[in-house]
Amino acid sequence: MPQKEDWTSSFPLLRELPPAVLTRLRDSSLIIELPEGSRIFGPGQAPENFLLLLDGSIRVQQTSESGREIVLYRVQAGESCALTTACLMGYEEYQAEGIAETKVRAVAMPRALFDELMANSREFRQFVFAAFSRRLTNLFRLIEEVAFSRIDVRLAQKLLQLAGERGQISATHQDFANELGSAREVISRQLHEFARQGWVKASRGVVEITNRPALFRLAQQG
Repeated sequence: MPQKEDWTSSFPLLRELPPAVLTRLRDSSLIIELPEGSRIFGPGQAPENFLLLLDGSIRVQQTSESGREIVLYRVQAGESCALTTACLMGYEEYQAEGIAETKVRAVAMPRALFDELMANSREFRQFVFAAFSRRLTNLFRLIEEVAFSRIDVRLAQKLLQLAGERGQISATHQDFANELGSAREVISRQLHEFARQGWVKASRGVVEITNRPALFRLAQQG
């Protein structure tokens, strides 16, 4: 059953809203839970709710006609989904899909309430557009990277980002290709070159970083 709790404290910018509006948000929205791997939305669907993520991670990805995937962005706790926002405002259907990478908890605000607050609450509009603007800036940065940045530099950056302090990533070559908007064959060749230089060790589904300073120097060229 949906839970009732004061979730608004998870989104600091909502504190600017008048108390009456906050009360309506709490009373009219539902908290939903979805298991890891759930398809939250997909192409051809129209959003029914404005989503605010409380816990977990949602991967938003686009698939081309040829079947190639690219990860557009991730929604983390304390964030909203920019694509959902755009579709709600434009009365459009989704052109990408959202997948729960972990178990997620999210606030589902009904479309009718979203439309009402967008029309009548300056503070709520500021909250929505601030998050939307940040995500749009990141998407333009992604487009620039895919179009103009070297794949070896981007792969080095992604390896370092995903490995953290562990120095090991559980991911396939196709996973890296999806993350970077490239082809699996391109990623495989680049990982083979990194392995030849002694920077990584790659086995089925696992990449281990063996020379972090070398990868870091390459990543800094981006």
